[in-house]
Amino acid sequence: MAASMACQAALRGLRTASTKQLLGSRNQLARVSPRRWLNLQEYQSKKLMQDSGVTVQRFFVADTASEALEAAKRLKAKEIVLKAQILAGGRGKGVFDSGLKGGVHLTKDPAVVGELAGKMLGFSLTTKQTPKEGVKVKTVMVAEALDISRETYLAILMDRSCNGPVIVGSPQGGVDIEEVAATTPELIFKEVIDICEGVRDDQALRMAANLGFKGPLERQAADQIKRLYDLFLKVDATQVEVNPLGETPEGQVVCFDAKINFDDNAEFRQKAVFAMDDTAESDPLETEAARYDLKYIGLDGNIACFVNGAGLAMATCDIIDLHGGKPANFLDLGGGVKENQVYAAFKLLTADPKVEAILVNIFGGIVNCAIIANGITKACKELELKVPLVVRLEGTNVQEAKRILFESGLPITSATDLDDAAKKAVAAIAKN
Repeated sequence: MAASMACQAALRGLRTASTKQLLGSRNQLARVSPRRWLNLQEYQSKKLMQDSGVTVQRFFVADTASEALEAAKRLKAKEIVLKAQILAGGRGKGVFDSGLKGGVHLTKDPAVVGELAGKMLGFSLTTKQTPKEGVKVKTVMVAEALDISRETYLAILMDRSCNGPVIVGSPQGGVDIEEVAATTPELIFKEVIDICEGVRDDQALRMAANLGFKGPLERQAADQIKRLYDLFLKVDATQVEVNPLGETPEGQVVCFDAKINFDDNAEFRQKAVFAMDDTAESDPLETEAARYDLKYIGLDGNIACFVNGAGLAMATCDIIDLHGGKPANFLDLGGGVKENQVYAAFKLLTADPKVEAILVNIFGGIVNCAIIANGITKACKELELKVPLVVRLEGTNVQEAKRILFESGLPITSATDLDDAAKKAVAAIAKN
């Protein structure tokens, strides 16, 4: 996920290159990302950290109840925590359709781990962030439970205003960092990093001290900060957020929970990381769109939007709403679009049973309108489009594009501008 809203709050306005934009139309809020975000399970993020020398709880992963039992025995821990692995938050307060309450359990008895895993694996867990039917749990993490005597917050992220990485920290961890930033901003600390030089010892020690680590723990925390920064660079992350970065009664600095966001543009050199992507819980349409480098977010309305550029897409959604309609999606073609992407986009839009009309709104700068027009005509003919289609084209090669659409003989409604297009799309549905 890019810098979280928590980090935005902590930075108090620092803009990040990877921050998820929020599209706020009048009828719904939707996240917009450069592509479908890479989704890693908790154990996968912990493994990446572990491989970089970051201190995490000892853990094993299990796919069956018997594997979970064996893992619990192998840990030889005083206390064990069993966690259902799904991407949604709120696991601890979730409910399984097996009747088990809670996707996170603590126990000192390995046998109990096996019993609990049997009520998790293969069953659906419903939380405040899952669909109503819940998400089927296929994997559990069996980890050593550690006491935490103190919790802090640490994040490393890319920041445009600083032209590089920034470390943000607070001695108030384990809570929403937005609240800390709003109520006690003096407890938010920042270190700007020279990406060519890396994290200096004095910067790591200063951040460790600001987080409240004292004595030998200060040096230990500084070492963890530097290791987290090494991970940040190694995996082409846009954010590594640790909450909490905790201190144990035994004198250990441990990363208890972390979120890692990755630069999608680095996929070509991070094949091992991106191969871990878990699409099982993603919207199938979003996953399919990502295959064609399309940016698709499903919404609740019935007018499909086919647009190039996130800003134009947001404006299109808002003007549809202004005229009494509701957008069915956010679909951004981007700049270097090809005919096959246009065809794939129409397949996605028509696969949504809620769609009763399609509005195409293209402003061709680097986009050639003729490519869009050829893609539209091919899609309409081969997919036998059944819903009204309203098209507004402006920009590069627009006259050739309009000729292609006109000579196709297809029942396409042309529009002079965005306002006209939105009105005609809403009217087309009303007519039907």
